[in-house]
Amino acid sequence: MNPFEILRFALRGLGANKLRSGLTTLGILIGVGAVILLVAVGNGSSQQIQDSISRLGAGALTVSTSTTGQGGGGSRQVGGPGGAGAQQQSGTGPRTQAKKLTVEDAKALVDPVNTPSVESASPVVNASSQTTTYLTTSHSIGQFVGSDPAYFKASNKTIQRGSLFTAEQVAAGAKVAVIGQTVAEELFGRVDPIGKKMNVNGAFFTVTGVLAESGSSSSGFQDADDIAVAPYTAVQGTLTSYGALSQIVVQAKTPGAVDAAQAEVTTLLNQRHGSTDFQVFNQASLQSAVAESSETFTVLLGAVAAISLLVGGIGVTNIMLVTVTERTREIGIRKAIGAPRGAILGQFITEATILSLIGGVLGVVVGVVGGQFKIVGVQPVIAPWSIGLALGVSVAIGLFFGSYPANRAAGLRPIEALRHE
Repeated sequence: MNPFEILRFALRGLGANKLRSGLTTLGILIGVGAVILLVAVGNGSSQQIQDSISRLGAGALTVSTSTTGQGGGGSRQVGGPGGAGAQQQSGTGPRTQAKKLTVEDAKALVDPVNTPSVESASPVVNASSQTTTYLTTSHSIGQFVGSDPAYFKASNKTIQRGSLFTAEQVAAGAKVAVIGQTVAEELFGRVDPIGKKMNVNGAFFTVTGVLAESGSSSSGFQDADDIAVAPYTAVQGTLTSYGALSQIVVQAKTPGAVDAAQAEVTTLLNQRHGSTDFQVFNQASLQSAVAESSETFTVLLGAVAAISLLVGGIGVTNIMLVTVTERTREIGIRKAIGAPRGAILGQFITEATILSLIGGVLGVVVGVVGGQFKIVGVQPVIAPWSIGLALGVSVAIGLFFGSYPANRAAGLRPIEALRHE
């Protein structure tokens, strides 16, 4: 019996009960589609997190005053510019009074001899939430930051229209500001904000530019576009009463030099302060940690989906066993007129494989189409390997779970099969 005849008999057998075949195929379809979609959701979630971190400046380090006051040991914290992270401490030195970060510290960090891996170091003053008004409209800006022009590159912020303020304006303490998209929309509406003056707690700042939309959240809950950046000299003079720096944002010369820059910054500040009374946030370390956790999350999602695929395979076994029982007399007649064991075995394995293959192909289509839409706020990213894996597993399920019913059918004795009612 040639393969084409075996295929013809298998198709005829499946067509004899279309509803049962359709429901079996549906089980495989759901399993394959779930594998592709859930893996895609895991990849999409990981990609969104990585993009958000990258927007904060992947090559940036953020130095802030230590909240522990521990001296004599290393202190390192992972997080983004202006954010918070998991602190890692080493050393058991005596508790000392933490020194404040100063503009002189920031200037000292840009030294071709002591810190050759550092491109820039921007002093940052955070004026916290500031109520701002323009004419009759008011808006509370989530982040009012004082810094210098290098801050924009270090924090990966780009200008959309207008211009950034200059180093000369910083030196002169000019009251100018660059605002984010949220501030532009909430405070100025449809009015072009460039050149307009906004009242920030009694001080008037002229808007020189509007930042491009960040599309991310700097701390997980805060709108990253609800921000205004002004010269730190102006912010200190009008809003913070010349208080200490909140942090220093350091830009490494290349992404690969971040670790070297961190070591140089730590060494230099240790020398200047006499103790480790500061923390260094390493954005690259955060990316690595997020990537590892995202991979675990994706694997777990894939495992959950694989369970549904396994259930579909069990359904194939169940249906094929029922089919063998119903067609026992037919099998006996075929064996009585000379059908070899291989023909019977091949027919039922082919039937199970066809069911799984059709379900797998339809599941791939459902998974790919479903991946074009956002799911729980995440844009899925289809992994090509998941398509091949899911389709291959669906075929393997047909072969594996169809083997037992096929062997049972091929092992029937003709005389017993003919007696079956």
